Amino acid sequence: MEAQTGKVKEYLINLITEQGFAHLSLIDPDPLKTDIKTLPKLIQALDKGGTSGILVGGSTAFDRDFLDAVIEAIKTGTSKPVILFPGNIAGVTKKADALFFLSPLNSTNHYYIVRAQAIAAPIIKMWGLETISLAYLIFEPGGTAGYVAEVQPIPKKKPEIAIAFATAAELFGFDMVYLEAGSGAPEPIPKETIYAVSKFVDIPIITGGGIKTPTQAAELVAAGADIIVQGTKYEEYLARGDFASIEKIMSETFVAMKKASEAKKK
Repeated sequence: MEAQTGKVKEYLINLITEQGFAHLSLIDPDPLKTDIKTLPKLIQALDKGGTSGILVGGSTAFDRDFLDAVIEAIKTGTSKPVILFPGNIAGVTKKADALFFLSPLNSTNHYYIVRAQAIAAPIIKMWGLETISLAYLIFEPGGTAGYVAEVQPIPKKKPEIAIAFATAAELFGFDMVYLEAGSGAPEPIPKETIYAVSKFVDIPIITGGGIKTPTQAAELVAAGADIIVQGTKYEEYLARGDFASIEKIMSETFVAMKKASEAKKK
């Protein structure tokens, strides 16, 4: 079997080191939500706007053939990495560039913590698909991801609990930790919580959910987030085919994050 190269992880780490952050755009490969025909235009707009790569995944089950079609469509719009962000074993395919091999550590069901991963692990290894181990921490109210994974959501205003889980993740050997507010959340993880966690862990911190404005993204980068994930914020523009606005907002978000990162270095 071929050795896994780790090129995507290296790419993300280099971005974090050189520019102070990375940005990933999340695509849900749900046939009821994603239009294959317009997807390449969406990806091109996000690419031109400055996103660092594309995450593909969702919390509910989907068709693997459609997942493959989504990834193929994405790759016609960008040469940047396509990373799987699976909610279940059906969300795994060798067509992607890498996989976030994740575990929702605050789940109450051991199937989601390790058994689903064990089922998928041998085929992932045989494919030679690059994996990036990810501790996935879901905050209140939990949303669809929290419901499906049967988590005990972490209170947003209890940073000490987030610190405990994130530090445990680092000591377990996870490559990265994801602080999840939930898709479509009304607000992101509090920047105070991001800051507190960043002072305890040395692995990259990813955060997503509820990040709707360039200012919010910039504040999270300033607080210590290394990778920002956004997805549902583009849906209203996508519905009316306004790709120019998507590129503009992505560009504004990139510029805001860059300024925040530069200010943090001073």
